[in-house]
Amino acid sequence: MAPFLSHPISLLFLLFSFLPLLSLSAVDQPYKTYIVRIDSQSKPSIFPTHYHWYTTEFTDAPQILHTYDTVFHGFSATLTPGHAATLSQHPSVLAVFEDQRQQLHTTRSPQFLGLRNQRGLWSDSDYGSDVIIGVLDTGIWPERRSFSDVNLGAIPARWKGICEVGERFSARNCNKKLIGARFFIKGHEAASGSMGPITPINETVEFKSPRDADGHGTHTASTAAGRHVFGASMEGYAAGIAKGVAPKARLAAYKVCWKNSGCFDSDILAAFDAAVKDGVDVISISIGGGDGISAPYYLDPIAIGAYGAASRGIFVSSSAGNDGPNIMSATNLAPWIVTVGAGTIDRNFPAEVVLGNGKRLSGVSLYAGLPLSGKMYPLVYPGKSGVLSASLCMENSLDPNMVKGKIVVCDRGSSARVAKGLVVKKAGGVGMILANGVSNGEGLVGDAHLIPTCALGSDEGDTVKAYVSSTSNPAATIAFKGTVIGIKPAPVVASFSGRGPNGLTPEILKPDLIAPGVNILAAWTDNVGPTGLDSDTRKTEFNILSGTSMACPHVSGAAALLKSAHPDWSPAAIRSAMMTTANTFNNLNQPMTDEATGNVSSPYDLGAGTSQS
Repeated sequence: MAPFLSHPISLLFLLFSFLPLLSLSAVDQPYKTYIVRIDSQSKPSIFPTHYHWYTTEFTDAPQILHTYDTVFHGFSATLTPGHAATLSQHPSVLAVFEDQRQQLHTTRSPQFLGLRNQRGLWSDSDYGSDVIIGVLDTGIWPERRSFSDVNLGAIPARWKGICEVGERFSARNCNKKLIGARFFIKGHEAASGSMGPITPINETVEFKSPRDADGHGTHTASTAAGRHVFGASMEGYAAGIAKGVAPKARLAAYKVCWKNSGCFDSDILAAFDAAVKDGVDVISISIGGGDGISAPYYLDPIAIGAYGAASRGIFVSSSAGNDGPNIMSATNLAPWIVTVGAGTIDRNFPAEVVLGNGKRLSGVSLYAGLPLSGKMYPLVYPGKSGVLSASLCMENSLDPNMVKGKIVVCDRGSSARVAKGLVVKKAGGVGMILANGVSNGEGLVGDAHLIPTCALGSDEGDTVKAYVSSTSNPAATIAFKGTVIGIKPAPVVASFSGRGPNGLTPEILKPDLIAPGVNILAAWTDNVGPTGLDSDTRKTEFNILSGTSMACPHVSGAAALLKSAHPDWSPAAIRSAMMTTANTFNNLNQPMTDEATGNVSSPYDLGAGTSQS
């Protein structure tokens, strides 16, 4: 007797039995994007490809955004909830989950990690030559000196990727350093359609191409593998020779995140799929959920993509998120991902608040404009009025009559730090003191503010507020001290770094380790100024940023060095080498401490310790 599927009538019965899957799109149901995981072995032999199967049996071709066939099998498509629910009952469907929006986790660090010219791992690996790092981020600004291919050899023969053209990006923008670039936008466009909740990209400030309009992707790519660049600085700060952790490694940029609108799961998975097929050796992804919330591994696109990559011998590192110091705030928790927290290095950018009573309070700043030159200005804390938005210096919250010509004390809160300075400037203030709250503790990061600004820890912020409350005519000035190297103790676990324990699998330690992630100098886009604000018209080749986003590419670069020195090592072997040699002591040879509390840090803060090369 002939097999069931070989009989034409039987085949028609099979296809018609699933016609309801194609017709359940009720007009009153909104369309959403869903990711559908398929058991690839279930494909009937009558279909020449999986795509033919998907478009015949599961949904219409115009609805499909991406098909996945490397890191896993399946597709993403715009469907009604009813259609998605019916699909989930199909015997060949392993999972159906809604597309979600993820967020970005935003020159001395190689030396601080122990990398030295002509010796050690840099020498043993030839600086990571011929290892390919794929960076999933906001794209890349290819003209930066960090991406020069001078004196690099031929592109590795195993490379199968492309240089995708688009707005202000041509094939000539790739070279022997930046060997590939792609962009992924279908998931974003589906979410911003007529029935979607997301605003379409603003094409006056964004590029439909791999070109980086945000800066984050350029920064992370050059941190991992930027070439040596002489005369680097951010408006005079951190001056010196900039270089990535693996300066000779090749780069492939996969743009999955869009300025002001995030990164969609369906596009992230498409980039994972492409990167694996292209032939990368390392994937660096400084993206994840917020608020320490992690989906189960089988519904987490980064975990799914990373599993498919790791199973093919590709090392994947990702950021732990910036929701520390709360416990269980780490994200990207899958065991096959190297999850990276952030620590400080031995360089800082000190600033000082001098109060009218003579007290001097230490903080940090990257302000590079005209100094206050010791002049005292009236000091005001809008929070005395009891209006929360005023104390946080939110948009339109400040009374110009109260702040004009004064230095304004603003509470840090959760909104953008540099944006608070712009609010003060618009209201006529001459400077800002940015005070941490209890949740931020004493953790400080530098920002390239538009007005004279000093960030203070919680204790010294309270000192300023107490002074304002107890004095009839409070006054202050701010002094900027430039760049200081040799800070001790370092490293210190950054207060914002995502913490364990692992919220999904408590018996597996997360984060795996920490790496430099505070005040890191790296290449920057020409599209926006160093603050990232639309009103910031400054142009700078390099910028200084903080976040586990900056820590992740340090580990990606170190993995490239190890892969170059030991081509036969698996991702697990590279991860093991890093974790078993990680250091838990600072440069005072004392146990590493936590910036948030000043106490000795625990494995839930620093994982196995700080990455060493």
